[in-house]
Amino acid sequence: MNKKLSFKITLGGIIAAMSLIFMFFTNVMPLLAYTLPALAGAFLIVIVIELGKKWAFLTYAAVSILSYFMTPDKEAAVLFTMFLGYYPIVKSIVEKIKFRPLEYLSKIALFNVSIIISYQIIIRLFGMKELLNEFKEFGKYSIPVFLIAANIAFILYDIALTGVISTYINTFRPKIMKRL
Repeated sequence: MNKKLSFKITLGGIIAAMSLIFMFFTNVMPLLAYTLPALAGAFLIVIVIELGKKWAFLTYAAVSILSYFMTPDKEAAVLFTMFLGYYPIVKSIVEKIKFRPLEYLSKIALFNVSIIISYQIIIRLFGMKELLNEFKEFGKYSIPVFLIAANIAFILYDIALTGVISTYINTFRPKIMKRL
């Protein structure tokens, strides 16, 4: 096995392990059920930058599959698989759109479609109908309010990811890659 391939496999394994640790802790810290999968997905930024999208999607697929076996919180596993895991990879593709309003509209549309599908899977496939009951407790406007809040959180997440990417490229990468 050549040195380049072993580096790719090692880096992919390390990032996958770090992501899985964050996914596992979703059950330990239920208040972070949305934050931890987002952080687990953010690790894939390193793979995208260092190895490319192909390796990032392979790592994402491995973490997605393993998270269903290792993560007691199935809602977090679905959210990672259906959006938070692949978004850091897709972000670089969507940001190639030159017309900014179309770029932002594309990101928001992708987020909303993914979240709606995610909750359909969570409710129907995993039988978590209690989520619907929670929405009913807050009245008929609870789902639109939830979607508005989720979109605001997504916009903040996207901005934060941009900052993480910039910090990695400008600060950490030169220091880490110099040693390898």
